[in-house]
Amino acid sequence: MTESPTPVVSLRFAPELWLFLRSRDRHESVRAAQDGTASLGHLVESLGVPLTEVGPLETAGRRVQPAYRPSGGEVVRVAAVGRPQQVPGGPAAGFLLDVHLGALARRLRLLGVDTAYRNDLDDDELVRRANAERRILLTQDRGLLRRRALWLGGYVRGSAPDAQLADVLDRFVPPAAPWSRCTACNGVLAQVAKAEVEALLRPGTRRTYDSFARCRDCGHVYWHGAHHRRLESIVAAALGGSGRSGGD
Repeated sequence: MTESPTPVVSLRFAPELWLFLRSRDRHESVRAAQDGTASLGHLVESLGVPLTEVGPLETAGRRVQPAYRPSGGEVVRVAAVGRPQQVPGGPAAGFLLDVHLGALARRLRLLGVDTAYRNDLDDDELVRRANAERRILLTQDRGLLRRRALWLGGYVRGSAPDAQLADVLDRFVPPAAPWSRCTACNGVLAQVAKAEVEALLRPGTRRTYDSFARCRDCGHVYWHGAHHRRLESIVAAALGGSGRSGGD
């Protein structure tokens, strides 16, 4: 007596999702074994694609949810998440970045984007804090994005901080307000009179500069120093030189 062959489902991933697949699976259609109980979401993630990166799922011309259980022989189209992505809380939703994205965190704060970051949080704490504060968890850890407890996350594409910043801005389109947040702690900056911070300044800074801002949380003092031109170029490149701000 011969055994019946294991039913399979054909998954057709959008090209934008191929980076998550094994090299041997990066082609038009990927076959996944279906034991009769696995959900579509489980099949997708078993191939390495986090559901946070997945958009509409479609089979036989109709939309289905990740909980749907496909039958053997079905063909499912798996789209990438739409851009800009609509998220609960709207464009103003804050971010939480994992330990490896410190340079990206500083750039987002430079643009005035609400960005939480610490370099001592483990995965469990990252998920707990993202959920508690309703922040979007940004990471390049695919396993972290596949945690069922995580309310919302996003994979950051790119290896260089500027490329990562461009990816986050393109996907989530957060409102920008450059020079309004502390790059060290994410606190809000407030303009202060020179007399209020003069005692904290080095002699050369006191002689050369007259306009200052101070973080309301950590007290860090900012001014347009010698490095400001480089920071301005980062802001201009990130915003396309259009002067976009305040969510425009």
